[in-house]
Amino acid sequence: MGKMATDAIHAGEIETRPSGAVVLPIFQSATFEYGGQDDYHDLKYIRLNNTPNHQVLHDKLAILEGGEAALVTASGMAAITTLLLTVLKQGDHLLAQDCLYGGTVTFLTQDIADYGIGVGFFAGNDPDSWEALLRPETRAIYVEPMTNPLLEVADLDAVVAFAKKHNLLAIIDNTFASPVNFQPLKIGFDVVVHSCTKYLNGHSDIVAGGIVGTRELITRVTHRLNHLGASLDPHACFLLHRGIKTLVLRVKQQNENALSLATFLNKHPKVEAVYYPGIEDHPQYTRASRLFDGCGGVLSFEVKGSADDADRLMSRLKLSVVAPSLGGVETLITRPVQTSHAGLSREQRKAAGISDKLIRVAVGIEDGEDICADFEQALSD
Repeated sequence: MGKMATDAIHAGEIETRPSGAVVLPIFQSATFEYGGQDDYHDLKYIRLNNTPNHQVLHDKLAILEGGEAALVTASGMAAITTLLLTVLKQGDHLLAQDCLYGGTVTFLTQDIADYGIGVGFFAGNDPDSWEALLRPETRAIYVEPMTNPLLEVADLDAVVAFAKKHNLLAIIDNTFASPVNFQPLKIGFDVVVHSCTKYLNGHSDIVAGGIVGTRELITRVTHRLNHLGASLDPHACFLLHRGIKTLVLRVKQQNENALSLATFLNKHPKVEAVYYPGIEDHPQYTRASRLFDGCGGVLSFEVKGSADDADRLMSRLKLSVVAPSLGGVETLITRPVQTSHAGLSREQRKAAGISDKLIRVAVGIEDGEDICADFEQALSD
């Protein structure tokens, strides 16, 4: 249709505005008048994800990610679990990157085995090791563009090539990048999932998920979601719809702010390490520069000292809110061992390189100089 900033506002909108309304109203009706549908999944009903509020989001998300079709869900985890339980069946095997969002890891290590599905974990930057992990029953491979919380950038081109060679479904959780910075379907991934709670909504006031892929796959996932019931309420659809309209503006500012903060912290004598693929000494800087239009608003770092020193720094910040999540207009800060990765054992966190003193910053859209100044005063004696 147009460039992404235009599509975020206009793509997928209903051509005939209801009663002339510029903003799509909330269709807070559980059920709708029967229209002669002969398929259960085509009946107009909130749980079937097909109210006007759902449909506009589906069309807009598909266009933004460059897919044929899309589906929104009640949370990011609903998107992830419903997709996996659609494309995998009892006896199947999944290859998953070894440093993923903590909720995903917990599902893959504690829950999915109950469905008779096996999982093998692989290092995203060691393609030579992947073949040994394959099984005859391997059906899919799952990655993230930038890992949470260490911001590693996997060899995504190699993932796509590996998937095609072995006839695997290539799945990527694009939450950290957002379609503004990266559109995985364009380089050969088959399906994209999102926690729309984060950048797509951008205001820290709802939870939602999204899945984008071929029309055939999204139809299958929709039918599974209709039975599992993790549908997004129309009012949350309305808020997500509103948030997406400023997605491009917000993410561009967050890219800029995160790069400024990462650069500042990387030079500070009280900071031991900074993890952000937008700075030149990041091990995958060249790859990130080639793949992404920006490296997003999340960075992590370690202060010199202990976990207590990390907590002390966080308590001295005036602008940043100590809270989990990311992608909102406000800057949030947290220690992953207390929030996103609290469900992992100490041994699992150690194996993933997540130390007790690691701090993750989800940079907002405040003035970039103000954010850096706040960290400077918090780091001062």
